[in-house]
Amino acid sequence: MHERTIIHLNIADFSVAVERLKDHSLRGRPLIIAPQAVRATVYDMSEEAYQDGVRKGMPLIYARRRCRRANILPPRPEDYEKAMQCCIRRVLRYSPQVERAHGQGHLYLDVTGSHRLFGPPPDIGWRIRKTLRNDPGLDPIWSVGPNKLIAKVASRIVKPSGEYIVAGGEEHAFLSPLPLSLLPTLKPRQYRRLREVGISRIGQAATLSLQELSILCGGQADVLYHSLQGVDHTPGQDPVQDPTRAEKQFFFQQFLAEDSNREEIIRPALLHLARQAGFALRRQKLACRKIRIKLLYSDTISCTRQAACKIPIFLDQDLEQLAISGLFRCWRRRVRIRSISLGCRDIFPRMHQLSLFHDINKKNRKNIELNKTIDKIHERFGQAKLYKGVMQ
Repeated sequence: MHERTIIHLNIADFSVAVERLKDHSLRGRPLIIAPQAVRATVYDMSEEAYQDGVRKGMPLIYARRRCRRANILPPRPEDYEKAMQCCIRRVLRYSPQVERAHGQGHLYLDVTGSHRLFGPPPDIGWRIRKTLRNDPGLDPIWSVGPNKLIAKVASRIVKPSGEYIVAGGEEHAFLSPLPLSLLPTLKPRQYRRLREVGISRIGQAATLSLQELSILCGGQADVLYHSLQGVDHTPGQDPVQDPTRAEKQFFFQQFLAEDSNREEIIRPALLHLARQAGFALRRQKLACRKIRIKLLYSDTISCTRQAACKIPIFLDQDLEQLAISGLFRCWRRRVRIRSISLGCRDIFPRMHQLSLFHDINKKNRKNIELNKTIDKIHERFGQAKLYKGVMQ
């Protein structure tokens, strides 16, 4: 029985790397990815812009001041998704167990047993890097560890470029001298509490018992306790799926002209996003079961909730109702809202559901015909030429 071995791949600043593949003149120059909107926030940035103080989620107006020489490009999620799928196809030849981590550009490979075909894990890491540099032309950071946690921390140490190898049994020695901020499972509130009592290194926190951590950090102290010891059984508990079959994702965002908490402003903005989602789904003959709503408040705090239905939907009217349901689950604060985001989840091929009741089926057919007509107008003249009114 071989020890579990995980390789973590991290293509730093993934969207920037993809943009530079398309336009080589952007290489070595500061680049900011942000929507072309008055109150836009930074979607991603290059290492050069980061060194000038630009951060993800920062208002674009402040990012421009901190890095005046930066080029600014709008985000193109579809292009980033295509590049990500290309990377996944390339690494699947080295392991059938590939997990796509949160965020673009992050992959975990379980290469336990793969040494018979491709050699020891470090050799596999070098092979993967060479493969991705050849096609699609991206250069990943890679790290090797006995579990996902260790591999993730190791890749953070060498960012923005390099590789790091941690052998089984070296977890404690590896983590002890590192700052607490490098631990992925550490929440901001837990970090502040530990810093208040003078703990700044992982090794210092690892000497605390579970009871002491519970007093300092409250709930989920058991997760933190095991992380501090370098223990992570996630790959064994969460079987990976074939990433090439990952569903398409639809994401839409709108920044308000002014921060507001008035329903007569928030609701129309959300409904407009729902119609954009419906148009995109119908063009690809798809439907979704879940809608995720994210609100970004003026104090930079965000809240995300989702609403689901039993039958996949694709009509504007159904998507609007589901979006409103998600909105009021999410909208619990009196603080003004800066932006609204809507994402479609659980994507399926579109199928027409027959009804046992004639009246309901007749109404559904009318909605389908209405949406078809609106879609034809949008395809021919653009979405800005026709808007659906909202009654206050």
